[in-house]
Amino acid sequence: MNNIYPIFDTVLTRNDKEKLLKQKGLVVWMVGLSGSGKSTLATALENSLHARGNLTQLLDGDNLRVGINNNLTFSPEDRKENIRRAAETAKLFMNAGLVTICSFISPTEEIRAMAREIIGEGYVEVYIDCPLEVCESRDVKGLYAKARKGEIKEFTGISAPFEIPKQPEIKIDTANQELESSHQQLVNQIIERIKY
Repeated sequence: MNNIYPIFDTVLTRNDKEKLLKQKGLVVWMVGLSGSGKSTLATALENSLHARGNLTQLLDGDNLRVGINNNLTFSPEDRKENIRRAAETAKLFMNAGLVTICSFISPTEEIRAMAREIIGEGYVEVYIDCPLEVCESRDVKGLYAKARKGEIKEFTGISAPFEIPKQPEIKIDTANQELESSHQQLVNQIIERIKY
């Protein structure tokens, strides 16, 4: 690209900021079907880390879609762009030393691999494992009912694919585990990774 001169080599490093905050920057990339518990666990994790004195930022799929990604649809191309923008944003927060908690369906291995590549060291994939039938029975937002009626096109799990992650760093079974147990499992694993 012409006429662009990045100054990455002159700005404070991630290590400088981690030292100030006394924590390691990290991206906790939570993936799973709608209704699996991603946003609930993301919020609970952020609250627990905040209570411990950790600086965090939560990026939620719906929140980004009403802001930075409000011009994107749910087409395969726009889904990819949605995740690309989210990953670039998460990387900025991580490089500032923050624990960045991301809650995105991230339906395909290709999309998740792109996010992992953009973020690099510090990316931790958390698969919120919950079968479609359980997510659909919860249907807290009423989206599955609309998708079944054909009112929502390209809905993950119904009319658009969801590929189960092959090698997530953390897997949480929200269909067979109570919320508090899922939450504690996640908190324990993340605390170990952010120790400075």
